Amino acid sequence: MSEVVGEDVGEDVEGEDVEGEDDEVEDVEVDEDEGDEVGDDTGNRLVGAVPRNVVDYIARQIVDEPDAVVVEADESRGRIDLRLHVAPDDMGKIIGKRGRVAQAIRTVVRAAGAREGVEASVDIVD
Repeated sequence: MSEVVGEDVGEDVEGEDVEGEDDEVEDVEVDEDEGDEVGDDTGNRLVGAVPRNVVDYIARQIVDEPDAVVVEADESRGRIDLRLHVAPDDMGKIIGKRGRVAQAIRTVVRAAGAREGVEASVDIVD
């Protein structure tokens, strides 16, 4: 058997005060009516911001020149029309074979808009 020398095994160290540590706790009042909750959508939000950010993010991830990505938006009565501009060399990547990438972008943006309560459409322009 091995024996531990110089250590007290199993000794309880509770109740010791650490120098400089305060034991007092201040009472803090919390106002529950401030509206700081994450799900609070009554603040100042732009209509169609989520679909616009989605199209911007997806396009920047696909193209070779992310700084050339520009998203323009037209808003009217619960609808947002987004126009996506990319560098000429990146048009093929955004459209994809048989337009499959473009259609996938439109589907995801339409879903993001629906979640926000806005009808969203995407046009890819030269």
